Amino acid sequence: MLSFDLGKGLVKFKHCGKEIFSYSLPQNCPICGQPAVSSSNLKDAPVTIPSPFVNGHKASCSFLVKPTEGTFLRDYDGNSDLHVGVTNTTGTVYHYNQTGIHRDDVGWEQCVCIPLIQPSTYGLINQWDRYLDERCASEAWLPCRYEEHCHNCYTFALAFVNYILAAQGRNQLSKSEFTERFVLPRTRRASKYISICKEVAANNFYVLDCSDLEEMKSQEANLVY
Repeated sequence: MLSFDLGKGLVKFKHCGKEIFSYSLPQNCPICGQPAVSSSNLKDAPVTIPSPFVNGHKASCSFLVKPTEGTFLRDYDGNSDLHVGVTNTTGTVYHYNQTGIHRDDVGWEQCVCIPLIQPSTYGLINQWDRYLDERCASEAWLPCRYEEHCHNCYTFALAFVNYILAAQGRNQLSKSEFTERFVLPRTRRASKYISICKEVAANNFYVLDCSDLEEMKSQEANLVY
């Protein structure tokens, strides 16, 4: 288990021609021993890298992703199973598994979050909870209908997303479309963040070479938003 609160965020600063990540800003550069902040140039000023994870119970009307067991920062290894759900207007998470529909008010405190509607769509927000309860009442989500690979938590959440899109007269999304456009960009960022956090936990800092930085920027530019 990692020894400090990785959800707090990281600090990034530039020194020795590299980008250095740490849990807090050190007094001196870990590479050369000189003061960590030695330039008046704003582009070299330390910046905070916020955690990409949010408390799902504080994210209304959203699509959430979390590990089936444990949390991203403490337990996720890149191959662990993931679980998804949808929040109502008060942060209760609706999700589906082999025992049927569940409504959770705890347990989703560290998630990747995809907001599903704009705050200005008052009419939809007012109907959101009713729509969600109506969809949950469908026999499609009985425990006996569950199938691990083709009728699962993702099937449930995406079906609700498409129900909302249809209610707005918008085109529905396939699983691959929704995943590519909305889920993968966020989970890729989360994966990079976890990797850096683990390095910082083990070594107190993480140094990113210029060649690595350019590769990461190239990968980020190729993401589908």
